[in-house]
Amino acid sequence: MILRASLAAAAAVLLAVLPLLVNDYVLSAILVPWLALALAASGQNIVTGYAGQLSVGSAAFMSVGAFAAYDVHLYVPGAPLLVAFAVGGIAAAAAGALFGLPSLRIRGFYLVVSTLAAQFFVEWLFTKVGWFSGNSASGVITAPPLRIAGIDLSSPSGHYWLALGVVAVLTVALRNIVQSRIGRSWMAVRDMETAAIVSGVETRRAKLLAFAVGAFYCGIAGALWAFAYLGTVEPHGFDLDRSFQVLFMAILGGLGRLTGPFLGAAFIVLFPIALDLAGARLGGGSVDPGLLQTLEKIVFGALVIFFLVKQPAGLARLVSASWIQLRRPETSP
Repeated sequence: MILRASLAAAAAVLLAVLPLLVNDYVLSAILVPWLALALAASGQNIVTGYAGQLSVGSAAFMSVGAFAAYDVHLYVPGAPLLVAFAVGGIAAAAAGALFGLPSLRIRGFYLVVSTLAAQFFVEWLFTKVGWFSGNSASGVITAPPLRIAGIDLSSPSGHYWLALGVVAVLTVALRNIVQSRIGRSWMAVRDMETAAIVSGVETRRAKLLAFAVGAFYCGIAGALWAFAYLGTVEPHGFDLDRSFQVLFMAILGGLGRLTGPFLGAAFIVLFPIALDLAGARLGGGSVDPGLLQTLEKIVFGALVIFFLVKQPAGLARLVSASWIQLRRPETSP
């Protein structure tokens, strides 16, 4: 316990001093999207990792959060930024509960298909109904200037501090939730639903709550993605590929692990960059970018299959096991 607290404190200090150690490119192109995607993967992890419900609609809930936060800014002038984010998360939670209703009657493959409806419906809705994007002809929304209590957060370091603060608060909240009665009811449903019912767990409530809380996290992640990372986004930016990306992050990182989404998001963000650098170094800049993208998808697919079959606990389990192995000589007599 002391070791974990020490590691958490060290990670917090490292994240706090990073703006002093890295340039604006790393802050804007790597760290901010990593934090936003890690938060979205945390939402996916709530639904799939802790509650055991299959879903591929996380990008739809990110979209709801981004557009709802934008609409607050658009139609309620002067509304604080964090209030807009909160409304975005609540709107996404409502959508998550709505599209989680099928989980009360169906499961497995049929539930996956039903969550696909959320993905396609939300994308169609934001494309066809102009009110959500302020009647923009292209459906594109543009983030407002980022300010909190008069503090300007428009710089790359400001975007990073905003993303880090939001993700840190929600991660601590999630840690407390999964250790509470709510979290235990999710895990009871995941491990054996029949036994959970016999034990008095209200499984219907637990499932809907998992979908709502998971969608809330995805909604806030979508607002961060649109406001702090891209600055502008369209409905197609939250398509089915994004949903699968979030699902892969949760699986690679480790389902049911608090640190899993952060490790999975780090891999998803860093691997394409490492692949591009390797291609430039080995091929002298002559490697076809399309070939690298295809190779990237092949590696992701192979890793997802490997982790599902051989290591369901994902990178979080491998990191934990490696750390224990490194410490073993120190603790042995």
